[in-house]
Amino acid sequence: MSNKQNETDVILIGAGIMSATLGSLLKEVAPEWKITVIERLGSAGEESSNEWNNAGTGHASLCELNYTTEKPDGSVDISKAIKVNEEFQVSKQFWSYLVDNNMIRNPRDFIMPLPHMSLIQGEKNVEFLKRRYETMTSNPLFEGMEFSDDPAQLKKWIPLIMKDRDVSEPIAATRIETGTDVNFGALTRILFEHLKKNGVDIKFKQNVDNIKRTRDGLWELKVRNVENGTVERHAAKFVFIGSGGGSLHLLQKSGIPEGKGIGGFPVSGIFMVCQKPEVVSQHFAKVYGKAPVGAPPMSVPHLDTRFIDNKQMLFFGPFAGFSPKFLKNGSMFDLISSVKPGNLGTMLASGMNNVSLTRYLIKEVMQSKEQRMAALREFVPNAKSEDWDLVVAGQRVQVIKDTPNGRGTLQFGTEVVSAADGSIAALLGASPGASTAVSVMLELIQKCFPQQLKAWETKIKEMIPSYGEQLLKKPELIREIHETTARALGLNKEQELQTV
Repeated sequence: MSNKQNETDVILIGAGIMSATLGSLLKEVAPEWKITVIERLGSAGEESSNEWNNAGTGHASLCELNYTTEKPDGSVDISKAIKVNEEFQVSKQFWSYLVDNNMIRNPRDFIMPLPHMSLIQGEKNVEFLKRRYETMTSNPLFEGMEFSDDPAQLKKWIPLIMKDRDVSEPIAATRIETGTDVNFGALTRILFEHLKKNGVDIKFKQNVDNIKRTRDGLWELKVRNVENGTVERHAAKFVFIGSGGGSLHLLQKSGIPEGKGIGGFPVSGIFMVCQKPEVVSQHFAKVYGKAPVGAPPMSVPHLDTRFIDNKQMLFFGPFAGFSPKFLKNGSMFDLISSVKPGNLGTMLASGMNNVSLTRYLIKEVMQSKEQRMAALREFVPNAKSEDWDLVVAGQRVQVIKDTPNGRGTLQFGTEVVSAADGSIAALLGASPGASTAVSVMLELIQKCFPQQLKAWETKIKEMIPSYGEQLLKKPELIREIHETTARALGLNKEQELQTV
């Protein structure tokens, strides 16, 4: 073991989209800071950020029905949809800044314009969708959304889904052209490439075995080379734990009181993928349906056009599943080893509260390919089994904690847990994670670097013009952001035609 302690200003654990985003932001506001990235795998963006491990939806609440809820009086609550959309606008502004400043050469390497749609069947569901559409289009964030319950119009929008479909039951969809498909794996790799060129030390195949606070207030990491077993010590004033499902264990090792009482519930996923050009060419949209009763929110079925390695393909899913691993490349003991005296009661309460969810996940795991094809045929009536392959997606670890709603409550979303002094922070949770990465990391910067924030504000405002503004109160600013980001990221129809 090396006695040498490698000191740096910032350590980022995990080479995923969150660390890539935080590192890129910090390099802009504090270019003199030394940053070290530590990653267990051999390259960046290999776990949840990888393009094969997530849905690639630029989550802007344009199609996800689970971001809007029906109130008892029949009105539709779109507050969560507004929050997620505003956060995605922040991401688009930062990516546009990187493009405009030649830090990202070609935005088409990671983002493509793609209509986002919600599709629903049944009289009550159609009525809800119409009310949802009316509520959303009264908001400037969702300008341009269309609604139709005419099967002839739907056939033009989604020919593959409407072909051979029984339309004796009411059917309707909303559609908005300003949606996107985002390759978060490619974006992660682009950002780390840029960071490396700017002096960030990225260490692959290195596992963080332990984290402890030293007497001088630094955080010291025991880091082991996974290939030869050699151990080094790294220390920093600030540590960000952005290692996806691996974050919970490292948060627990840090010993900060804010991490006590938090547990994790792993959920795996499976997609069905079609790469046959004659099928793929018949569908161009991300179309979200409604989650089955008892299914977790991340199991909302959707049929998506995706662009991976410059190839257009279709994804359908996700089918939820259960594995005790916290990472796709994790250990079967991840779940059991995350149970500590500090979160035992919370975990037990969660187990009691979520028996039906656990049953649902196990049932999903046991499904045959033909059973999954039956679910796909609800979207694509004439889908052929031989055209679709199963792909195992990434692991998600949902946060479990005690809340006013009860003990051991399962949380759906992304959450930052940080020490009171802001010296260490961990990112936990799942969707809409990657889409809102910039907003989440800006919140982390506000929380963990309050003394530097005033000096950084001008630069942050340059990168994100809407920083500090309430978008809803400034419809003109919303339109300006839509225009400038669409131009920078190549999302306009005219630009699309030029690149085809």
